[in-house]
Amino acid sequence: MFARLVRFSLGPGQRPAAQAVADGLAPLIAAQPGCATVTVFGDDRDGECGIFVLWDTEANAEAAARVIRPQLDQHLAGHVQGPPETRRFEVLSA
Repeated sequence: MFARLVRFSLGPGQRPAAQAVADGLAPLIAAQPGCATVTVFGDDRDGECGIFVLWDTEANAEAAARVIRPQLDQHLAGHVQGPPETRRFEVLSA
């Protein structure tokens, strides 16, 4: 199992933009082959947000990233304070 973590900053008080990411991308991510779970999170006080996804295989995680990343970039365009940080991890315990 693999986890992908994407973190980004929208700035304080940007909950509508964060909610748009959650509403627009979470169902799309969940529909990708091999997606076990997707969680979108954020802190309205400082605008730090992220997406955490568990994947059954590294191959499915990478294939989904090629589909999802362009759409994530569209959602974040004009809202994000810097480029998103993306990391992939092997899950040690679930």
